[in-house]
Amino acid sequence: MPSSQDITRFLNKTLRTRSIRDASRNGLQVKTPKKIRKIGFAVDACLSTFQKAKKLNVDLLIVHHGIYWKGQKDNTGVLKKRVQFLKKNKMGLYASHLPLDLHETYGNNIELARLLGLANIRKFGNYHGIAIGYQGRLSTSSTLRILAKKLDNKIGSKSILLAFGKKKIRTIGIVSGGGSSALSESYQKKLDCFITGEAPHQVYHEAKDRGQNVILAGHYETETVGVKALMPLLRKKFGIQTVFISNPTLI
Repeated sequence: MPSSQDITRFLNKTLRTRSIRDASRNGLQVKTPKKIRKIGFAVDACLSTFQKAKKLNVDLLIVHHGIYWKGQKDNTGVLKKRVQFLKKNKMGLYASHLPLDLHETYGNNIELARLLGLANIRKFGNYHGIAIGYQGRLSTSSTLRILAKKLDNKIGSKSILLAFGKKKIRTIGIVSGGGSSALSESYQKKLDCFITGEAPHQVYHEAKDRGQNVILAGHYETETVGVKALMPLLRKKFGIQTVFISNPTLI
């Protein structure tokens, strides 16, 4: 059976964790003395996710949003409470934020592009000098509503549509989660539709004034696909059990 360090070394190399600058302190955030029999996969590192993982006898939890971030302060004691729970239950925690968003094989954005059947896929979505998303082209044109329905069926979301652009859609840009900063790039590249998870208030009028189509498919939902993509990889590599822990948010 592998240790959390064995799995960490493999993931750090596969996801190029140390070479990608990020606000998240990616990698192994909480160690466990246990040998790893079962790995849980989730979007968010929070107490409710940890409690579900405990009931499932998870030894190591791999998440997209970890508990340690640069410049972080624990003024309310929430971080301390989370760490105490993990250590008390001898559960390890590994986080991968931007490295998992942008990865060309296992990342959130490439997975969303595949689910939609995009072709001519290439990098998109500049974020602090790094392209973290993907853009591509549908084989046949679609309406915004049909495209959103397909995405909703694939990832379990209830998309919000900003239908301000072309009626027929072929070209699409994708940045998962809170990726609305790429909206202007999608406009500059004359893409027919931009897909992200969520957006702040002003994006509505930005999209409307520019005549852009936007699908807001849920921050949580658009970031389930990356951690899920890692599950068969680790099952094959280490021969251990894996489980996805669903813990959706309402916002």
